[in-house]
Amino acid sequence: MRPSDVARRLAAEAVGTFVLTLVAAGGDAADFATNGIVGHAARYLAPGLTVTAMIFTVSGISGAHINPAVTLAFVVRGVFPIGLAAGYWAAQIVGALLAGLAVVFAFGAMASHGANHVGLGLTPAAGVAVEAVLTAILVTVILGTSEEKAVVGKNAAIAVGFTVAALGLFASPLTGASMNPARSLGPAIATLTWTDWWVYLAGPAAGVLLAVAVVGLIYGPPSEEERSAAHGFFGGKS
Repeated sequence: MRPSDVARRLAAEAVGTFVLTLVAAGGDAADFATNGIVGHAARYLAPGLTVTAMIFTVSGISGAHINPAVTLAFVVRGVFPIGLAAGYWAAQIVGALLAGLAVVFAFGAMASHGANHVGLGLTPAAGVAVEAVLTAILVTVILGTSEEKAVVGKNAAIAVGFTVAALGLFASPLTGASMNPARSLGPAIATLTWTDWWVYLAGPAAGVLLAVAVVGLIYGPPSEEERSAAHGFFGGKS
């Protein structure tokens, strides 16, 4: 793969993760700053709609992972090389960190409310379990749609975006329904808010392993459609 192709893919991942994190963390900070004017439903519909938009925008270039957990899932499924995955993870974290800094610039100290934390009195261990289950559901949808020729690629955007929104709407009081280590770590680093940060690494990682096992049981070995979805139809393969 040419260096310019790799650069385009990494840029797409950074931009996609930046936009998603800006909307998610910015929405949380804005809701606090306005005493709830944004509202619970809007805060979690917005990231789902953003995921849908970004899949339409960059899936042809990078596969629109915009989530380290998704990249890990494709690695574990054996359709994405670990070397390129490391670049994706770096790009995703950079994009999320820049979004976190943008939220700090806009909201100052109130930006800390855009960082995820475990709520409703749950223990961190319970938070890990919640994030694991939510991530497993999301990744199962992503891998499942990537296996189906009729919905692979941009046509999967609606299913994935709706899943993000639906899970956020019912589970956000528990953990913020992150399902995305970059979305959690970017604002945490930008605001130096380290409460429960490890929950948003351990939970999604466990969820990925569960989802890959379920998808393997249902679909068997990965198809060519899944390989294409992981890489982006115009991003090329390494």
